Amino acid sequence: MEPVTASMSAEPTPLSGDALLAEAMGSVAVEAGARLSVAVLDTGSGRSAVYGDGAFDTASIVKADILASLLLRAQDAGRELTARETTYAAAMIRDSDNASATALWEAIGRAPGLAAANARFGLDGTEGGDGTLWGLTQTTAADQLTLLRQVFGDAADSELDAGSRACLRGLMGDIAAGQDWGVSAAGPTGFALKNGWLPRTATGLWDINSVGRVEVDGRAYLLAVLSDGNSTKAKGISMVEAAAKAAVRAMAGAADS
Repeated sequence: MEPVTASMSAEPTPLSGDALLAEAMGSVAVEAGARLSVAVLDTGSGRSAVYGDGAFDTASIVKADILASLLLRAQDAGRELTARETTYAAAMIRDSDNASATALWEAIGRAPGLAAANARFGLDGTEGGDGTLWGLTQTTAADQLTLLRQVFGDAADSELDAGSRACLRGLMGDIAAGQDWGVSAAGPTGFALKNGWLPRTATGLWDINSVGRVEVDGRAYLLAVLSDGNSTKAKGISMVEAAAKAAVRAMAGAADS
């Protein structure tokens, strides 16, 4: 009897999380000229993956970062948010109100204040927008996943205290009707999210982003899906939702294998 060779007995090498996610993104239709980047974490297994690179305009997803920065500043000062800050925070996250975002952008010290908080959160690929242009903050999907871990991950690993985390979780879980699209397509019940959408004046093309937490079949996932170069808002949303579903399927399949 011939000896079993290594080539005959070797088990296939499992794909890395990044490779699995890249394979899954192959099923997502992306318009010519559009870009897509995704980061996902299975909170149960701790397995994470990132697809795509480069920086993207945040549009309104930066509002979650603005509120996290404000809450961190309040913690440092040993105080609660003021009544006005609380009102602005609710309108900014639930309704994506821009005037409220501008007020809180000023309160945190604009881009330098955001940078100071993000240095503590572990975001190293995010740069605040110039002056009052908070929506043109640049970020990466990996950084957005890091921020989500500050809010929804293990408390011991977060710069935010229990009250601050509860504030963000509560507001992101109570998004206004009509804004509950994006990553929620992957888990339409029990989600918490913040979306961003912005038509660029120079090109007429759309930035469409969605970040948050979803639950699927008893498992929780943190998801960040960033895109730009979309010809319409509707097409961008469709792509982001398809990417969110594909990412969760890939991570769920990895956990089951």
